[in-house]
Order: sequence, then C-alpha cells, then structure tokens
Amino acid sequence: MSDWRPKLIVSDLDGTLLRSDETISDATLVELQRWAGEGVPLVLATGRPPRWMLGVRDRLGGGTAICCNGAVLLDLDEFQVLEEHPVQPEVLQQITGRLREHQPDTWFAVEYGDQFRHEPVYRPRWDRDAPGVAVATLAEMVAQPVAKLLARHERMGRDEFVALVADVVEDTATVTYSSSDAMAEISAVGITKASGLARLAAERGLTAADVVYFGDMPNDLAAFDWVREGGGRAVAMAHAHPDVLAAATDVTDSNDAEGVARLLASLRA
Repeated sequence: MSDWRPKLIVSDLDGTLLRSDETISDATLVELQRWAGEGVPLVLATGRPPRWMLGVRDRLGGGTAICCNGAVLLDLDEFQVLEEHPVQPEVLQQITGRLREHQPDTWFAVEYGDQFRHEPVYRPRWDRDAPGVAVATLAEMVAQPVAKLLARHERMGRDEFVALVADVVEDTATVTYSSSDAMAEISAVGITKASGLARLAAERGLTAADVVYFGDMPNDLAAFDWVREGGGRAVAMAHAHPDVLAAATDVTDSNDAEGVARLLASLRA
C-alpha cells in the first residue's frame, strides 16, 4: 500500500491529535491544511461531548466531529448537532440499578445536549465549576435520554471496574473507556466511533478503504477494526493502549512528537 492515499482523515483528540497541553501544533495544522487543499478533509472522532469542542473548533476552523463515542454528530462550523443516538431512560434505569446492586459504590454522571449532571458523590476531574455542570440525583439523571452515561468507582482498578460494568450491562448498551481512572463510558447499544464513522463515510460515498484513522485508547478499537477490516489504515500512537497497538495497521510517533502529522506526511511522499 505504498502508493495508497486516504480520501478521509479521521482522528481522535486527546492523546492523539492534541498534545499533552491540549494544543494542536502548527506543524500538524499545516499538514492537515495541505490535505484539505487536495480535497481530503479531517473528521474528529472523540469521546468528548459537544460542549468540549469550542476550543478545538476555533483552532481547526470548522469541520465535522463524531462526539460522545459516536452518539453525536456535530457540525463544527455552525456548532449544530446533526444527529444523536441517545441511551433511553428505561435502559439507563436498568443499567444504573443493576450496577448499584453489584457494586454499591458506583457513582454516575450523564452527558446530554450541552449539559453535564453528576451525583453529589461523583467527583468530576475536568468539569469543576464549568458552565452546564450541576449536581443531580440519580432519579433525575435517568429520567431523560442521554448521549453518554458515565460510571465511576474511586477504589477499584480501572480494568477490574470496566470488566464488571461490561458484565453487568451485557447487550443492553455499549461499554468502553478512554481514561486511566476507573470510569466506564456507556452508550446506546451498537453506538461506537465506528458506527458514527461508517454512517458519515457512507453519506460521502466513501468506504473504510478510503480512511486513515488515528487513535490511542480502547474507545478507538471499534473504529480501528472497521477501518482495518475494510482495507484502510488504522494508526496507533506510540504510547497507545496495548490493545490499540495490537489492532493497528501502523504505529506513529506520540501526540507530543506530532505523530499524526508525521504519518500523514509519509503518505504524501
């Protein structure tokens, strides 16, 4: 595939396109602009909710983002939600009830629209005192559809807790994670970055064979599988989770070493 060139560039944000200080390097922006000038756009695929995308939009100048691990398709130019696939209240109530029964010290939060709600005991890591963030009871949080349900445990190890959540949830929803903490991200059944990307690519007349995808954490695995199995390039960052490295077709440098830009430049050579 030495002469292969993508028709669509797709990248995760945190740990991938963004450096550790959450900035995008000038070299990366220049490389992305070169591809855009040749008709190859960038699509972002992230676990972030839309409310975390304003700064990224300002730096990139617009485009399209698959947010909340595939649950939300966001037009960055107009900052408008184009599509949403939420978890329904009856599913939320079932999942939270069963998790609380199996592990009573599990605490919950939800993402919906531009709002974030969390139980009083749940300790947000990045959302303290941010607009749209508020404390709510569990009953209030599961009374309406949400883009993403977050389950957190303060004492269990990450892998142990995520495995517990997956066992309890079974096939009623989709469970993944992208944090070093014991936090599981729960979406509607069948909703992943891959499902969002597949829909977006199809709308543009593209297939997985046309895509280069960059990622670093397990919430990228479904997209890696879809791209790789369809003949595209699934590129892991050098520091990626071992499961992501194992699923990759290529490995590039770390996010702090401009790995996305370096791999894209090699495809132009």
